[in-house]
Amino acid sequence: MAQESDRLANWKAIDMVDYRRWMIELDSEQVDEIDRALYAVLDAGIPIETLARGDFAVPAFDAVVPEIHERLENGRGVVVLRGLPAERYSRAQLRLIFWALGLHFGTAVSQSSTGELMVDLCKIGDDAHRCACDGRPQCQGLDFRTDSADVVASLVTRAAKSGGLSVICSALAIRDVIASIRPDLLEVLYQPFWWSWKGRQGDGEQPYYAQPIYTENGGRFSSRIDSSDIVAAYEEFANELQPLAECQIEALTLVDTLANDARFQLSMMFEPGDIQLLNNHVVYHARTGFENYGGEARKHHLLRMWLSVPNSRPLSPLMLPIYRDLRGGAVRGGFPARAKTRLLEAVQAPGQQHER
Repeated sequence: MAQESDRLANWKAIDMVDYRRWMIELDSEQVDEIDRALYAVLDAGIPIETLARGDFAVPAFDAVVPEIHERLENGRGVVVLRGLPAERYSRAQLRLIFWALGLHFGTAVSQSSTGELMVDLCKIGDDAHRCACDGRPQCQGLDFRTDSADVVASLVTRAAKSGGLSVICSALAIRDVIASIRPDLLEVLYQPFWWSWKGRQGDGEQPYYAQPIYTENGGRFSSRIDSSDIVAAYEEFANELQPLAECQIEALTLVDTLANDARFQLSMMFEPGDIQLLNNHVVYHARTGFENYGGEARKHHLLRMWLSVPNSRPLSPLMLPIYRDLRGGAVRGGFPARAKTRLLEAVQAPGQQHER
């Protein structure tokens, strides 16, 4: 079982009442230098596709990055940065700021077979777990899951009219309850399930792979869950795979039931400019349904990156199919990119005017 190194990541709702345990508020110096760095990049005409970490100089912000890394890997696995004044900037400028800060956090990895490193949530379809609103004012929620990288980072550019709560819970807390009440199912969760790649596998790979829900290596715990990918494997390849066993169905149901128990949940309403970072190895995340404002310009909108970070944990060999590198601190995870491009939308072509 996971040891003292993951102690803080084993939390319940009551442990997270004090927002200072999971939020860092940017001060005026940090906000001002982000603003200066943005306009320095725009004035220099540096395209987002070629932007380097050194092009976006934010020393006061860099001073807090080690704390962010520590909280994610050895703390509670969640950090929300608040204080970026999103209303000052266009969506394109926010995209540049988010990408640039991501360069200071870690290394972005591909979120799709087309090599997307930064995606717009509530803009594109459901295949990569994005909200497909299709012009409708109401959007359904998303079930609890983890993403396929060490850290998921999200920037809120516009909030919903109502709803859209981000809900997270500790995978470790859920694991410990299962160990107490159903140790037989705990054993099942440490055994491999079949997962569908949903067409995102690398060239020459099978369209499905085996991976447990829970793994450990060197006393460090890692959980990965997305029931839709698991169910898809057994449905799409029923002629090749044995069906899900009753104990597997029961184990997945118990994880979902506990994740949806308010005793384990931290719910937060995002404000525009909030940046949420989650350690996918120890935190499950979901989102409640929401109502949009009318008009494209006011719709709920987030940007998302999947990141490798320099202090990530070593992983079990059973996590090799998705992470492909088990070493702590490695650039790993994400989906194999068939296109050799970073697929980032340009913020501004060199020579264009920008508004301050």
